[in-house]
Amino acid sequence: YSAGQFFFEYLVVVSLKKMSDGRYEPKITYQFPKRENLLKGQKEEEEHLLKAIPLFCFPDGNNWAPVTEFTSETFSFVLTNMDGGYCRQLLPSGRGVRLPEVFCIISCLGCFGLFSKILDEVEKRRQISMAVIYPFMQGLRESPFPAPGKTVTIKSFIPESGTELIALTRPVDAHLEHVEFQALLQRLSPHRILLIFASAVLERRLIFLAEELSVLSQCIHAVAALLYPFTWAHTYIPVVPECLLDTVCCPTPFMVGIQRRHLERVLDQPMEEALIVDLCEGKIIREVGDEEEILPIKLQNEMLTSLNRHNNNNNVHTSEQVNALVSEAFVQFFVRMVGHYSSHIKWSKTGSGTFQERAFCKAIASKTNRKFVKKFVKTNMFSLFIEEAEKSRIPQEAYFQRKITEYREQKKHRR
Repeated sequence: YSAGQFFFEYLVVVSLKKMSDGRYEPKITYQFPKRENLLKGQKEEEEHLLKAIPLFCFPDGNNWAPVTEFTSETFSFVLTNMDGGYCRQLLPSGRGVRLPEVFCIISCLGCFGLFSKILDEVEKRRQISMAVIYPFMQGLRESPFPAPGKTVTIKSFIPESGTELIALTRPVDAHLEHVEFQALLQRLSPHRILLIFASAVLERRLIFLAEELSVLSQCIHAVAALLYPFTWAHTYIPVVPECLLDTVCCPTPFMVGIQRRHLERVLDQPMEEALIVDLCEGKIIREVGDEEEILPIKLQNEMLTSLNRHNNNNNVHTSEQVNALVSEAFVQFFVRMVGHYSSHIKWSKTGSGTFQERAFCKAIASKTNRKFVKKFVKTNMFSLFIEEAEKSRIPQEAYFQRKITEYREQKKHRR
């Protein structure tokens, strides 16, 4: 996606409505902007989208009752290849018992930090009045989405406070803007993170358990981000609604987050082999059994040293510093394993490329590294990456290419 796009497609408010049987059902009670003059196909698509949103905003099903206190939660979900939702579950201001509601921003832009900040502003205005949210979102919609590293400033008027200027900045590194590695490191040891990474890299089935929606959402996004410059290409549901729990029976790869209260139901399902990670306890409760042997041991130890160094480093303070340090360890793994891929793309006179898989694998001197790469080249994520690389001599992922170049330069100097 590029700078200059709309920040979001919709802002919807999802509230809990009491049904005749006494249970509560989530319903959209507010939508901005209202779309007029849609074509038939677009109208059907919008209806389908708006039908699915409440399920993801209240994935805990009907387990609700009015409350006087509630801790706000921020989480996100993926609806289609294009659209994702960024949610803030909060308790509207008032007295006495009341039901939480969810403000959900639908956008095709992946930038968790930026949307969290926007939702902070939405929540602040909600405590005053719904009417104050509308002009803020209108101003946001009329502003261009900033380029990486750039800032856009929104003017917003709040009664009794006057006009506020809200600065929204995108991180310089676009591949880290949807991620919070700190969330993962707070809950899992570096060794367990590597076992999860090993499973993800071979596109296995992964189930994450936590009670808080924000923990599930942040940790799953973090695991997916460890795969950079590759992209998880299978079922990906950071928070599975209760009515879709049978997703875990899927025979194809998936990465899903499930509230821990549903653990018994999940274990009762006729599941294929899967890695099940309990983020509350910080442990793996079910595994295939070979996770320790997937990654080449030398590189595995280097990554562990790097992650442990971060854990013991008192100088690391900001989430950006944590993201950069953790990401570096995993990017270096891929640089070492497959960084020579572009040397094995044969270019025709017409400008199309053909990847030479056998020569690529043969070029790896280490036996253990070659054994891993022979499995990795068969994954969907590697195939998609190579398909893109074959289309153009100009590499797609600039950051990854920079790291490959740096690694080659260091190798030359060592010689």
